Amino acid sequence: MTRWLIGLDDTDNLESRGTGFKARQMAEHLERSQTGLIATSITRHQLLVDPRIPYTSHNSSACISVVFEPNQLNDVIADSTDFLIRESAEGSDAGLCIAAWEQVSEAIQAFGCKAKVDVLTMLEAQVLAEDHRIHLAGLTGTGGGVIGSLSAVGLHSAGHDGRFLWLPGLRELDGIYPVEKLQQLLPECVIQTESGLKVDKNDRIDVGDWVRPIFQNGHPVLLVEKSDHVHCDWILVSRDRIKQLSN
Repeated sequence: MTRWLIGLDDTDNLESRGTGFKARQMAEHLERSQTGLIATSITRHQLLVDPRIPYTSHNSSACISVVFEPNQLNDVIADSTDFLIRESAEGSDAGLCIAAWEQVSEAIQAFGCKAKVDVLTMLEAQVLAEDHRIHLAGLTGTGGGVIGSLSAVGLHSAGHDGRFLWLPGLRELDGIYPVEKLQQLLPECVIQTESGLKVDKNDRIDVGDWVRPIFQNGHPVLLVEKSDHVHCDWILVSRDRIKQLSN
């Protein structure tokens, strides 16, 4: 099995659910339709907000990490394309990028980083993808989502940007867990404070109802802070703080 990254962007309009929701839908669809394909995570990446850039509300893109056999690539491309053409909102400019992990070079990671601070063009994205033999396609409207979809792949690959919208078991979490149990439920996650302090396995964490690890050093990191409540030792840092750190 080979690891692949699927980037998507600009699938929504002001009345529809956002690109992150579409990414979760598409991951479920691909797992149902492609034999052996497994989704491992979905991340959200914030790009530059600028009046020169046409975007719906936040200009964020999403990346789905999956594993499947290389001989399935054409089927995955066709299935992903059909899904986005069918499910993207009216007026969207959806883009799709699919790359094997080893295809994502430092140049593509740099493109993603640049998209957070500068206005890029569709041509730049298309030339870079062609040079790396990466599938990149604009599917609806102007196809402007090729910039964000390629950026999402680059930023996910770099491993230090954005936050996780989905991991196996993540969105089912609610309430209080011993650290040891939470680590079993999220085995890839690092649990620590913002300063890097690790928590004791016997401590209790109240995760609330919005659990979004940030992406740091190639791992999902669940950030906690000391709790004043008697029923738990730690709580997750606030939603606003997570957004601030992951945008």
